Amino acid sequence: MDQPTYYDLVYAVVRQVPRGQVTNYGAIADFLALGSSRMAGWALNNCIHTDNVPAHRVVNRKGELSGRHHFPTPTLMQELLEAEGVQVENDRVMEFDRLFWSPAKELGDDWEAF
Repeated sequence: MDQPTYYDLVYAVVRQVPRGQVTNYGAIADFLALGSSRMAGWALNNCIHTDNVPAHRVVNRKGELSGRHHFPTPTLMQELLEAEGVQVENDRVMEFDRLFWSPAKELGDDWEAF
């Protein structure tokens, strides 16, 4: 396989986020030690229709569904999260701190994307 792109790496991290949990763009960028939260967001904006990338599980640092407008409908991100048991009110994940999944903590230094 060719060297994975930044987008490939972002997608690989997002695929690890468990159902019913969320992470944020900055945590992904920090874990990869590449790019910024904005770059992670751009990567996810391009994968909404890509199979097996649960982009709905990535929110901003405040727990807000800032990427919701990049889904086929503006409510789909919330609907997908709620189907996994995540409560959302006013476009924000409730109990964000409890549901937050940290790539650095959960995947660790030895993680290999491919």
